[in-house]
Amino acid sequence: MEAVETKTILKGGEWLIKESNPSETFIPEDFNEEQHMILDMCRQFVKAEVFPVLERIDKLEPGLMRSLLTKAGEQGLMATAMPEEYGGIAKDFVTSTIINEGLGDAFSFSVAISAHTGIGTLPILYFGTEEQKQKYLPKLASGEWIGAYGLTEPTSGSDALGAKTAARLSDDKKYYLLNGQKCWITNGGFADVYTVFAKVDGDKFTGFIIERGFEGFTQGPEEHKMGIKGSSTVQLYFQDCKVPVENVLGEIGKGHLIAFNILNIGRLKLCAATSQGAKGALNMSIEYAITREQFKQSISNFGAIKEKLADMAIKVFASESSLYRTAAWIDDKEKELAANGKTYTEALLGAAEEYAIECAILKVFGSEVLNFAADEGVQIHGGNGFSDEYLISKVYRDSRINRIYEGTNEINRLLILDMTLKRAMKGRLDLMAPAMTVANELMSIPDFNNDDEGAFAEEKKYVINFKKAILLVAGAAVQKLMINLDKEQEVLMHIADMAIDTFVAESCLLRTIKLADKSGQDSISIQKDITRCFIYDAADRINTNAKNALNAFADGDELRMMHIGIKRFTKVNPLNTKDAKRRIAAMLITDKEYSL
Repeated sequence: MEAVETKTILKGGEWLIKESNPSETFIPEDFNEEQHMILDMCRQFVKAEVFPVLERIDKLEPGLMRSLLTKAGEQGLMATAMPEEYGGIAKDFVTSTIINEGLGDAFSFSVAISAHTGIGTLPILYFGTEEQKQKYLPKLASGEWIGAYGLTEPTSGSDALGAKTAARLSDDKKYYLLNGQKCWITNGGFADVYTVFAKVDGDKFTGFIIERGFEGFTQGPEEHKMGIKGSSTVQLYFQDCKVPVENVLGEIGKGHLIAFNILNIGRLKLCAATSQGAKGALNMSIEYAITREQFKQSISNFGAIKEKLADMAIKVFASESSLYRTAAWIDDKEKELAANGKTYTEALLGAAEEYAIECAILKVFGSEVLNFAADEGVQIHGGNGFSDEYLISKVYRDSRINRIYEGTNEINRLLILDMTLKRAMKGRLDLMAPAMTVANELMSIPDFNNDDEGAFAEEKKYVINFKKAILLVAGAAVQKLMINLDKEQEVLMHIADMAIDTFVAESCLLRTIKLADKSGQDSISIQKDITRCFIYDAADRINTNAKNALNAFADGDELRMMHIGIKRFTKVNPLNTKDAKRRIAAMLITDKEYSL
């Protein structure tokens, strides 16, 4: 009998202590024909339906955003991840991620549709009763109804459980009466269905499904915002709002399970959207650089401009490499859980929770890549970049919100290490043994031999050493600070940045190795340049973050010894990044777009 090859699925956070197999790593070049068609359909929709009416969208023309969402629903773009029994087309998680990417550079429309398909729909899909699902999901999948989500309040943002909106059972026990307000509600001005959180009897944090038109439910005027001006954003007010008891979502007092599980998926999908947004900013900048002349030549000939374009491309490549690596892990885990008897909902939630660490990494990295691309895009456009006549100024304004919602980047950085350490304490991740190995290695004579003589032997060694640097610093922080570690947010964020750079560097490397194995070394010269530049620059950032973290809690000989270790683990050979980035820029300018 022929042996069946099984795929190794790393657990969440396990990439830190185990090597990943390039051949088992999903990359954008692995999209199948149907996925390419879906991506093209999304981009055509944005080009044909959204871009021509951007100014009208920003002016909040009544009914316009709603009509665009309905059109998207008619094309099936809202039903991708929905089971067929609720009007969906039940595509896999990677495909639904591709749709988020494909629609990600549509400015306020991207915000509206991602809010609808994510936080506006998923709470009911994951936590609703069968009756609730049958009532709401088909209409949400088709776009007949639009969904929204009310968690944030004027006095509780990141501290979601500090909400003050209250709910009490009516005397006839047929309704919950809600009192309070919610703010920053995307799609709030025209949504039909809202998932809203309130505390029952003052302490039981609970989710409710609220429909437009419920007695005691009103909304405020549209907010005036810095960016995403075309996204409907209002406050919601509840004055003895009568919510039927059958509209309780999930269990009384278990609303936190809804709120936090939904955020995991939202963070990954945000990275998908921001990756496409960054590509859009890069493509605008390439086009402008080619056509703009100064000193009697195209500014794309200037080294300073080439470096900016290359840096943007490096970060875009890195973002999408990390994104699809993680999306495929979630997809694989979901299928594994389903095969082991878990329900549809249990499999989805279980897979998302498993990779919550990676989702937090993606949220931070993806939003900051778009922020970087938008900022550099404005700079390349010069004075014109400050003018509303050029779309890059809109990219700049709209990009800023991504570092705030779905959990601020500071909160997500804190969560990265917090979740990792909690998994270690529960036995889900064996960090102790690898950390001890690194500590022992620090006391030994360095081994400069490298048994791996493959094409990417150096890069593989660098990534392995980056992981050792994380284990060294995190291990020392836990040992030294113990129960006070959570109060040292600066230390936690330095270590989180080390983890982000390392995960992304490894994702770039795995993608490039897989491409080399499939197509040969000669065909991936630009990908090699991108990967080597990212790793080279990451080494300096990891070194700096490691030293800043260590300096905050260690001293004397112990500190000096760990500094020596960090120097060893972040040492990389010299790289001519100028020439590498010029080659990357030459590809962008020749293709007139980011074409990887």
